[in-house]
Amino acid sequence: MGNPVVETIQQLGQTTTPASESNIFCMTIIGQVEGHLVLPPQNKTTKYEHLIPQLVAAEQNAKIEGIMIVLNTVGGDVEAGLAIAEMISSLTKPTVTLVLGGGHSIGVPIAVAGNVSFIAETATMTIHPIRLNGLVIGVPQTFEYLDKMQERVTRFVTSHSNVTEEKFKELMFKTGELTRDIGTTVIGTDAVKHGLIDQVGGIGQALRQLNMLIEARRQSAGTAAANARGLTQ
Repeated sequence: MGNPVVETIQQLGQTTTPASESNIFCMTIIGQVEGHLVLPPQNKTTKYEHLIPQLVAAEQNAKIEGIMIVLNTVGGDVEAGLAIAEMISSLTKPTVTLVLGGGHSIGVPIAVAGNVSFIAETATMTIHPIRLNGLVIGVPQTFEYLDKMQERVTRFVTSHSNVTEEKFKELMFKTGELTRDIGTTVIGTDAVKHGLIDQVGGIGQALRQLNMLIEARRQSAGTAAANARGLTQ
């Protein structure tokens, strides 16, 4: 067996990590969201089949009272990204999302899936139409499929944030801003101004908000329990 201290340095860059028990589960979505196809080994990826069981476990674990999702992603597989976003939005426990660095492409629906969303002041989000890789068959059905997929993304983002459908589509189809594509890159304060993200802030603000949501949930659970006791007496 190798030296555990050396292994920790190799994996985490330090000898020890904070090990205190926490009532908050932190999940990171970094690099590229990997879906049905395995990406090359040099790509830094987040595999959706790894995230979904973790979210189920966090939802079931009575010790976990809140969930923090930290994003720094370039995007990736559309259906996998939507699956992750749907999972996050359907959690019953308080959930806060934080975009650090970037929450691009299919990272946008994931970023808005929590109860409250934050973005770092220097972080960016790229909004662009859906693209298909590989062989594309030039028939009407292909374009209908793309259109329906795009509608799913638009509907999810607009229903889980304060951005209007008109504004989101305007950002999505804007020309001249991205050198090799159509779309828009929005930075921290602009994302909040457009209604995509709730607040500009970092880890401190996001944790403070999550703790407030947890406390509100505890109080409502206590009220509900007291009312139930009153009904049974």
